[in-house]
Parts: sequence; structure tokens; C-alpha cells
Amino acid sequence: MEIDALRDAIKNRRIEWQRHSLERMLERDISRSGVLEVVMNGEIIEDYPDDQPFPSALFLGWIGQRPIHVVLSYDTANQILFIITAYEPHLKHFKPGFKVRRKK
Repeated sequence: MEIDALRDAIKNRRIEWQRHSLERMLERDISRSGVLEVVMNGEIIEDYPDDQPFPSALFLGWIGQRPIHVVLSYDTANQILFIITAYEPHLKHFKPGFKVRRKK
């Protein structure tokens, strides 16, 4: 996934917030501005090019000292970024640094 295209979508306000993402963000005390900060300044740690209807990715970024994962997808034809969900990763599922999943 082309990270510059995602950031360009944010700069040009071509963002769709999925209802699920907004509900979970409210429950988890994660702001829209925090999610955008993660995408603008974070990194892609997992890429899912075969996801449907659009390719998706998992971002890791930090809001202050708080690690945040953002799952998003991108419609390349219409250049629209879809925010799917955002959450604080847990060491139960990720290794320290929150970039690599633990083996089950």
C-alpha cells in the first residue's frame, strides 16, 4: 500500500469513517485527530493487498506514550481512505514495540 496516497487522502479530506470505527474509538477514548496523527506519522506494520473490497493495512503510531493501531483500507480508483477501526494493542497479542504479532 502506498503510504503517500493515504496521507494525501487525509490532507485532502477524502476520508470515510466506518460506523464501527467511530463506535470503537468512542469506547476506547481514541479521537479522530489521534487516528489521523497515527496515519500521518506512523508506519504500516501489516499489509493486506488482497482484502476486499479494497486493500487494507495495519498502522502503528503513538499518541503521546500510548501505542495505537489503526486498520484502514484505500480505494485507489476514487482515492478515498476508509478508517475501519483503531485500538490500543496489548502485549498479550503483540511483542514489545507492538509491531510483530505473537505466535498463537
